Amino acid sequence: MEPWIVGSNPSERYPLWTRANVGEVFPDPVAPLTFTTFMEEQTEGAWRDALVRMGGFTHDEFAPGQMETLGVFGGYCYLNASVTRILGERAPGLTAQMMDDLFFGAQPGIPPYEVAPGDQNEERTAAIGEVFQWAMTADKLDIPAESETLVDSIRAARPNLEAMSNQELWKYSRNLYTTHLRRFFSEHIFITFVSTVPVGALSQICAAIGRPEDAMRLISGVGDVESAAPSMAMWKLGRMVAADPALTAAFAQGVTGLPARLEALGPASAAFREQFQRFIKDYGSRGPNEWEIRSNTWETRPELALAAIDRMRLAPAEASPELRNKHMAEERERVYGEISAMLAGDPETLGMFQAAARAATLFQAGRERTKTNNVKLIQEARMAMHLIGKRFIDQGLCDEVADFGLVKDNEMDAWLADPLKLRGEIARRRDLMAVYAGIQEPFVFYGKQPDPSTWPARGATAIEPVKVGDVLAGFPGCPGQVTGVARVILDPIDPTALEPGDILVAPITDPSWTPLFVSAGGVVVDVGAAQSHAMIVSRELGIPCVPSVTNGTRRIPNGATVTVNGDAGTVTIVSLP
Repeated sequence: MEPWIVGSNPSERYPLWTRANVGEVFPDPVAPLTFTTFMEEQTEGAWRDALVRMGGFTHDEFAPGQMETLGVFGGYCYLNASVTRILGERAPGLTAQMMDDLFFGAQPGIPPYEVAPGDQNEERTAAIGEVFQWAMTADKLDIPAESETLVDSIRAARPNLEAMSNQELWKYSRNLYTTHLRRFFSEHIFITFVSTVPVGALSQICAAIGRPEDAMRLISGVGDVESAAPSMAMWKLGRMVAADPALTAAFAQGVTGLPARLEALGPASAAFREQFQRFIKDYGSRGPNEWEIRSNTWETRPELALAAIDRMRLAPAEASPELRNKHMAEERERVYGEISAMLAGDPETLGMFQAAARAATLFQAGRERTKTNNVKLIQEARMAMHLIGKRFIDQGLCDEVADFGLVKDNEMDAWLADPLKLRGEIARRRDLMAVYAGIQEPFVFYGKQPDPSTWPARGATAIEPVKVGDVLAGFPGCPGQVTGVARVILDPIDPTALEPGDILVAPITDPSWTPLFVSAGGVVVDVGAAQSHAMIVSRELGIPCVPSVTNGTRRIPNGATVTVNGDAGTVTIVSLP
């Protein structure tokens, strides 16, 4: 089988690689432009910067010129689980297993951790301890807010892209990456890793007092979580539609052609269109596979957002995400008060518990804000590159708007000068991407990834059918229990089968999926873990959620009645369709 166009080499020192967590961020094969401009140049250095800043590693522990924290193998992006496990072993109060649980979830095929020479390092443990002490006593996070101000100023100062030449658009796009991305991404990884400290402490304390399920309640309903904000805004737009017969009639005809129908309504839809444009300005950077520059977002393809609003308009008023968030916040305060009372006779543990609870909410919000800063920056680069693609389509010089993503960084100038010269090669790469998208990559590999020619076709591996009474194990995500009809949704642009109160069963849940949580009664996800972005959002929206239900989208029949227990991390088959 022909190798994928770009990729990295496995690491001898850090041999364990996983699709966990990163599969939500890069679900598809990584495009050549993203790898050569975004990953090779920026993310590896940013990741190492974050690990050094945390005190967990020194720069000389990594091989120069090699990707060892994150890599692309067989077209797919993988995280290095060895590095994360070593960080867990070196960090006071954490372990390799705890890092697996927080970031990777319950997935088959992951070998147990075995200590290797150099994993233990007292000097690094002491350095991490100093960072942990800061994390447990911090009362605010300046890092995410400062970068948010910067990236919002970049968005506000977006130049007149239409007036720029293709070469100027490329230079503008690339400059955004080279100037800002390493800083933004390093901040995101740093805050992400530090956020494990208070969550780990809460998990240990809750387990020790016999209330392990309450750890998730203590990090729910945090408020000010950036990636939950679009769902709140979409809900208000959905209420506008539900209250207006003309808007309802336009939406009832389906998402296809909806923008034109809304425009044709004239003054009758003016208020909605104005609010929707404001929504796009604020949140247009979100969408499926939003870290991939060639992918569409809500700004480049508004129908993606309208599809979620269409589901929300059908939901009852009590499904309001603001009401659910308030309920989760009240639950968090209740549990906090009860456990504080239980620990009153142990001042040291009580102090640790209260500090961890405060820090956990602070860093949960900070983590999502740092992620959003990166996504907003990528969106500004995306708008410039998509305009090049549209121009070439109009001129008959390429076949798809996103063809620019199939060009490597060092080929871009030549492609812009003579797009026809690379047209055949780009078509070949597009076909190859479809081939790789159609085969199932290994979830985890140790040392060397199996050759892609040995991978099965996606969805072809035999699975055991479920029976009434079967309990599918996942991982605790968002607390709560609900019973409803399972709806297997594989594409967020076409969620029309999902009715209010149904159980959303999805393969992954990047932020483009999370607005669908609002109208769902519960959520089941094939992959994910307690600290995955989708789980953080589900805890803000108050939706019982179970991630890491392996092959859930294949094992749970569409139309089955299931009980989702977010506390236990289980899905029980109540009846079959």
